[in-house]
Amino acid sequence: MIAIPMFPLGSVLLPHTPLPLQVFEPRYLTMIGRLLDEEEARFGVVLIERGHEVGGGDRRSGIGTVARLVSVAPGADVVHIVAVGTERFTVEQWLDDDPYPRAEVTALPELGWNDALTPLRTEAEAIVRRTLARAPEARWDAGTELSDDPIAAAWQLAAIAPLGEYDRYTLLRSTTAGSLLRQVIDLTLEAELLWSAE
Repeated sequence: MIAIPMFPLGSVLLPHTPLPLQVFEPRYLTMIGRLLDEEEARFGVVLIERGHEVGGGDRRSGIGTVARLVSVAPGADVVHIVAVGTERFTVEQWLDDDPYPRAEVTALPELGWNDALTPLRTEAEAIVRRTLARAPEARWDAGTELSDDPIAAAWQLAAIAPLGEYDRYTLLRSTTAGSLLRQVIDLTLEAELLWSAE
C-alpha cells in the first residue's frame, strides 16, 4: 500500500490511454508543481460518482488508474498537462485533502493475455470502429491507431468506444482480458441500439 496524490475527475482514465487536462484549481496546481520535483511524476485518477470536480465535497469511486505525467505547458490562466494511464489500483483509505487530495492505494493485478483471445479482440475492434464511424458526437475517430501490445490495445478499445463514464468504470473493474473485451462488445452494441432507436 502506498500514498499517492489524487485527481478526482468526472471521467474515467483507463490504462494505456492519454489524459489531457487543463489545471486551474490552486490545490491541483500545487500538486502538479510538487510532482515536477519528483523523479516519477505520478498521481491517481478516480471517477467522481457524485458532486463536482471543483471545491471538494464529492463522492469518489474506489477503483482508479495511476497517471504518469508526460508533459506540462503553462498557459495564461491554466496549466495544460498530458498524462498516460498506467496500472489500476483500489483506494484503501482517503487521506486529508489539504493541500490536495491523497489516498492510500493498493495496485490491482495486470490483466493477462492469451492468444486464444485474438478473435474476440478482432471482433471488439470491428464493432467499436463501426460504431464510432456512425456515432453522433464521438470523441474519438474510427481510424484511431491502437498499440501493438494486445493488453494495451484492449484498454485503448475500451477508451475509444463511444460509451458513458459509468460504462467505462464498469470496464475499468474488469478482472480478465476476456471479460474486458466481452463487455466492450456488449456495451458498445447496447449504445449503438440506443442511437439507432432515436
